[in-house]
Amino acid sequence: MRAIILAAGMGKRLGSYTREGTKCMVEVDGKALIDHALEAIGRAGIRDVTLVVGYRKERLMDHVGDRYPDLRIEYVDNAIYDRTNNIYSLWLARERMAQEDILLLESDLIFEPSLISEVLDDPSPNLAVVSRFESWMDGTVTMLGEDGRIVSVIDKEHFSWNDVGDYYKTVNIYKFSKDFLAKYYLPFLDAWLKAFGDNVYYEQVLKVLAFLEDIDLKGHRVEGRRWYEIDDPHDLKVAETLFSSAGDKLDRMNARYGGFWRFPALRDYCYLVNPYFPTERLSAEIRSSFADLVGHYPSGAAVQSQLAAKVFGTAESQIVVGNGAAELIDRLFRFVPGKAATAIPAFNEYPARIGAERFVPIPTAGRNFAYGADDLLEALSSGADAAVLVNPDNPSGRFMPEAELRRLVAEAGRLGKRLVVDESFVDFAERAERFTLIEEGYLRANPHLVVIKSISKSYGVPGFRLGVLASGDGSLVAAIRKDLPVWNINSFGEFFLQVVDKYKADYRLACDRIAAERARFIGLLEETGALDVYPSAANYVMCGLREGPSARELAERLLDERQILIKDLSGKAGFPEGQYIRLAVRDREDDDYFIKSFREVLGLAEAERKGETA
Repeated sequence: MRAIILAAGMGKRLGSYTREGTKCMVEVDGKALIDHALEAIGRAGIRDVTLVVGYRKERLMDHVGDRYPDLRIEYVDNAIYDRTNNIYSLWLARERMAQEDILLLESDLIFEPSLISEVLDDPSPNLAVVSRFESWMDGTVTMLGEDGRIVSVIDKEHFSWNDVGDYYKTVNIYKFSKDFLAKYYLPFLDAWLKAFGDNVYYEQVLKVLAFLEDIDLKGHRVEGRRWYEIDDPHDLKVAETLFSSAGDKLDRMNARYGGFWRFPALRDYCYLVNPYFPTERLSAEIRSSFADLVGHYPSGAAVQSQLAAKVFGTAESQIVVGNGAAELIDRLFRFVPGKAATAIPAFNEYPARIGAERFVPIPTAGRNFAYGADDLLEALSSGADAAVLVNPDNPSGRFMPEAELRRLVAEAGRLGKRLVVDESFVDFAERAERFTLIEEGYLRANPHLVVIKSISKSYGVPGFRLGVLASGDGSLVAAIRKDLPVWNINSFGEFFLQVVDKYKADYRLACDRIAAERARFIGLLEETGALDVYPSAANYVMCGLREGPSARELAERLLDERQILIKDLSGKAGFPEGQYIRLAVRDREDDDYFIKSFREVLGLAEAERKGETA
């Protein structure tokens, strides 16, 4: 078996990363791509390697040097790399392909090293490594028959988004037998070059061969395995996240603040959304208007307020729509003067936007993270000009009942102080306890009250970036609306506000499902015996670790070993001692996976088995 690595390309899309070296010399986790590949090849037992070089070949050859004494590396030069494509690079290695079985791979890949051994151990003599198509992928895809045989190879021109559920992306690792190469691939390779020239892709040959009934070319599926093709700087950042050490991986993932569709295997227990809404019917309605929404500007702020007023049952002069609640929190504290108090630990946006010089913390850790209306009123009576209540609280999940909160509103009004209530998670409380302060008459009667709600979190549409701020203080609402950009909401967000009112019943049911799953999840967490689980009325649960790894170590291991991202609270203000985490409530399947993974990572499952044996 010989490995052939195609490494002649220029890697233009990587910009400055390939200015001084080749594409395969770009480093991931402190090691060049070519070194990742050669080490995996050597570990799998292959000793003969042909490296097709071109762009900056001297630098690549110097880099490889003699650092792989167990490999017999030969170089084939593609002198016209700048005007040919990979089909020509492969054709240059045709003599080797005619002599023995080969493993073919491209040099811009990063993958788990064991994947090469897995491919060699696959009994199929001819195969292409494939991965189920995901939205971030680009390039050649295949379709597989029931027996795993590749029945179709589809290029970009013939790609159809209607068929993506049946597509498998080529990973650009192939295993071909000497017989297959001599009888089929090489003759077709020569014919294709003569007919269509040397500036095409070698996958075109596979496209033709897939139509031949006597060709036995299988797809080797790699679901759940890490791999990435690196074409541009963003690809590189994703690959660095996937293949970095456990600690670096967690830091890199947290620094992204989302965009996790590029990591389809990830289970996100950090960011908070509604897994049961929107419904498929609502999603289909949005998809049906895709072309119109892409091709038109959204409306301005006045129309957005009209739509939000309809959804939340208030006057349009009382409500303003923001690009997520975060934008509105930022604008609010530009117009609310003086000091503002809130319980800590707190949702970071509030202390950050209030500012250190104006922020008045109300510590709760010494009281098991519990606090009530009187704590906020005391802060207002002691010099704070405003108070902020997140209800349910983030991160603790503590919930202030309606009667107590309305008393707080009334008392703050009598003190002549501003009260900000964030009810982003209130819809996840038990149905009998849910309420909202966004009521036209109530806001008018309490102009000192400001209510903020994140639509992104509660309605499960974080990609639309929607939030609302409501108040009976018309001058405040008008000032915030005027301070916002004309088009701070995109057309998709506007359309959602336009149609979501039709789905109120579905939304209530989705929130009921969250409440039921939260109760079940809390029970499972308590059963582990490793956590102090705090009561929660939100779509997340705060837990204290009793023993074992630190919160940071647990977060690192869950991400690295099980692709689960959790919120480590240990560095958050308001936690003077102890180890704390916050876990989103997801659907039943994900939550069961989390419990299983948590037990295994902590060794709880093994300990239970030993106890049963004893």
